Amino acid sequence: MNQDPNALWRESAATLAERLAKRELSAREAVEAHLARIAAAEPALSAFITVAADTALARADALDAQPAPVGPLHGLPVAVKDLTDTASIRTTYGSALYADHVPASSDIAVERIEAAGGIVIGKTNTPEFGFGAICRNRLYGPTRNPADPALTSGGSSGGSAAAVAVGMAPLAHGTDYGGSVRIPASFCGVASIRPTPGLIPASGRALGWDTLATHGVLARDTAGCALLLSAMAGSDLRDPTSLFGDRDDGSETRLGATADFGVATVSQAVRERFAEAVERLERAAGPVARRHPDCGDAMATFRTLRAAQTRHAFGPMLAKHGKALTDTIRWNIEAGAGITADAYLEAQAARTALYRRFVALFEEIDVLAAPACGVLPWPNEDGEVTVIDGRPVETILDYIGVTAVVTLIGFPVLTLPVGGDGLPFGIQLIARPGEERRLIRLGQMLEREAGFTHRWAAAWAP
Repeated sequence: MNQDPNALWRESAATLAERLAKRELSAREAVEAHLARIAAAEPALSAFITVAADTALARADALDAQPAPVGPLHGLPVAVKDLTDTASIRTTYGSALYADHVPASSDIAVERIEAAGGIVIGKTNTPEFGFGAICRNRLYGPTRNPADPALTSGGSSGGSAAAVAVGMAPLAHGTDYGGSVRIPASFCGVASIRPTPGLIPASGRALGWDTLATHGVLARDTAGCALLLSAMAGSDLRDPTSLFGDRDDGSETRLGATADFGVATVSQAVRERFAEAVERLERAAGPVARRHPDCGDAMATFRTLRAAQTRHAFGPMLAKHGKALTDTIRWNIEAGAGITADAYLEAQAARTALYRRFVALFEEIDVLAAPACGVLPWPNEDGEVTVIDGRPVETILDYIGVTAVVTLIGFPVLTLPVGGDGLPFGIQLIARPGEERRLIRLGQMLEREAGFTHRWAAAWAP
């Protein structure tokens, strides 16, 4: 048995999984070590809305009583974003309207985590209903950045990213619409995967054919992301977008790069960090073509689709509980007023054309690199970003353009921290739909050869 169980939070998810499978370590020891880390770190960071200590320990004891490991996540603590239902564990969606809500059943993503032996250790912080770049709401927060607690952890999976970054959980679940897994991963210096829509099914979605939003995964390295993704992936007929299979022919990977897709607002500081990262990428993996397809109508398309779908999903709530909602969620709902059917369908047609332009580009390359956000982390107390390099910013959509474009086309994305001096910064690595294994293969190589790895923030180093 481990001589110092409280040190277990330092270990990678893959290492812990191997030790748990060999029964060198009990599930209770793993959970207790991470609960102790949460107790030490949580007051300073506010990453969790709910810590599920009692249910996690009971689940650990049940797993320890099994004659053999039940799956690849056997005994591993997993943090789950509080937008996602967990049976018997409070799920607030970051809203005071659901402060005491306990779902009767779990989302299929959570069911699969538990079927693979994972243990839900708690529910991580999110802005109300996932809308907002800062992880705070009327219940809790803000979630602070481990690199500097004055700065934002990013939204809307900031609680999950911060929890993983300091060892409160080896793995975390998130969700991503316009960048909600990728941006917090970049800001907190961890790895993430936004998979091809449908790889992790969403069986309860009201708009069954919507592919703008997906579940995602966060860990401190690519291997951890791959481990959690493998447990959650798989077809389900209740999701009409559900994917069957994963492809990667193992061939050499041709690389491309773009700092802004020609449309996104990207700060000079991010451009400089990205240029340095591309140089390291080129030294480790070969030539990088600087190119991107025509994305001129991408942001207008994203704004229309996002606004229309938000209005559809939350309009009745605005009418019933308007004053109880935060300003951010009200603004997002109101932005969808007046969008006609013609405008919505024109946006879908533009999205289709953009997808086909990316398909054409990917006949020449296999992976495209881009920044994971247009800005570096900013102070929590500032609220939203209002100025970038002296230029006013109208809305959050101005600086998430580098992630929103990728959301539109539905290609899978691995986000890796690139290290270097200064604040955490990450890049997106974008592949064809269904090529998550190619991204994982490339990510593990870049961790070894380019140093694109998680680094413990000084205040939280082992």
